[in-house]
Amino acid sequence: MQPHVLDTVNALLLGQATEGAVSFDLVSMWHSMGPFAKLIAGVLALMSIYSLGVMAERLITYWRAQRASRSFAEALRSLLPSNKFVEAVDLSRKLRRGHLPKVLGLAIEEYRHGLEALRTHGPRDVGSFDVIAAVNRAVDRSSLRTVNDLRRGLGALATVGSTAPFVGLLGTVAGIITAFQQMAATGSGGLGTVSKGIAEALVTTAFGLLVAIPAVMMFNYLTNRVEDMQVDITDSATELVDFFMKEGRTE
Repeated sequence: MQPHVLDTVNALLLGQATEGAVSFDLVSMWHSMGPFAKLIAGVLALMSIYSLGVMAERLITYWRAQRASRSFAEALRSLLPSNKFVEAVDLSRKLRRGHLPKVLGLAIEEYRHGLEALRTHGPRDVGSFDVIAAVNRAVDRSSLRTVNDLRRGLGALATVGSTAPFVGLLGTVAGIITAFQQMAATGSGGLGTVSKGIAEALVTTAFGLLVAIPAVMMFNYLTNRVEDMQVDITDSATELVDFFMKEGRTE
């Protein structure tokens, strides 16, 4: 009788597997997902589109800033020794996309206005002042604004990278709860039914990771780019201030 028992068990398992055979392609699982899981998937899709848009916009912005800053730095090599401060300020306004023109242009303009103010006297003249200190204050103000503009969008990108897995996990938890509720209501607990419900629930987790991984990687990359540009601003501004301190002096 033992062979008959084994045959019976095999037949039952085979019938159960055939009865519970399901399709695991994404389209079928999408149609069988509940409203809440579809809502989570929609939220993740919007987060993905937004993060991709931020990535593309920041990459283009940084590329333009690097190109404009490189052109401005090359032009200053000939403009500053010739004391062509007006031309340097005008060029910085034309290349306003760059981070160096924004900072150095304001510093040069502040230095030029400071020299003019020291040469003239008016009814509201408060006496002499330190031009270099005024230039340093202008550099500090413009550097803060420029770095803040460069960081625009990175906070949202970090938020997407950190919250997308949890949003997907929320959809997974809700999907598993729904799957067990359906099994309890119908009384079917075969392997196919269980695996189908779990597979549908895990789709949102996989989607959340798919959204989060590129966002985190690009956030780290873009943050490093901003730090590099901030170093360029500091170095260039320091060199410019040193030039102004030595400008006009003779041995």
